[in-house]
Amino acid sequence: MGFQDVFKRSFLEGFTSMDITTGKIAATLLVTALLGLYVFMIYRLVTRKVFYSKTFNISLTAISMITAAIILAMQSNLVISLGMVGALSIIRFRTAIKDPMDLVFLFWSISIGIICGAGLYEVALVTSVAVTVCILVLDLLPVAKAPVMLVVNSSRMEGEKEILDTVNRYAGHYKVKSRNLSKGHLDLVIELRVKDESALVADVASMEGVVSASLIAHDGEVTF
Repeated sequence: MGFQDVFKRSFLEGFTSMDITTGKIAATLLVTALLGLYVFMIYRLVTRKVFYSKTFNISLTAISMITAAIILAMQSNLVISLGMVGALSIIRFRTAIKDPMDLVFLFWSISIGIICGAGLYEVALVTSVAVTVCILVLDLLPVAKAPVMLVVNSSRMEGEKEILDTVNRYAGHYKVKSRNLSKGHLDLVIELRVKDESALVADVASMEGVVSASLIAHDGEVTF
């Protein structure tokens, strides 16, 4: 028997001799489920979506447990592990991830399943706590105030200069995003940053010819 045969035999025995007991399977899935529920609650806490996707949040916990089960199966036998690698390599996910934070939680959920499947429960717990602290601390850091959109509808086409002069008193910098003239009406959309929003809207709405004035905020990206 040559060195190559000895190496192959020892390598195969290293995979086939692993004993995956029912207790280990139950413990792994239980810990994974608890950490998956923890991810579920953190996602619900920090998400800022207008429409909260409960199905995506539920899938995070399910993905953790499924991944842990796959890792357990791959540890039990070399043939099974190679078969799973081949089977998983042909899977293609077509669902687009629109929010980068969803991608973070998705990888977090998968990593919990991998780590718990390997039996490193302490690593999974510490990693989850560290990721939570990172997300919450960075979320609380102050950033620049997001601009708001002032929408003005006026019946005086020549009233644009007066409106912009009023806006200039409240905001040091502004930008006209849209200007629409139709049948004697003027519609303006102005992007600006202002502290006293109520006073600005009231002042613009009281101007001659102004039919309506609205201030619209958004949760989009902040441009510095």
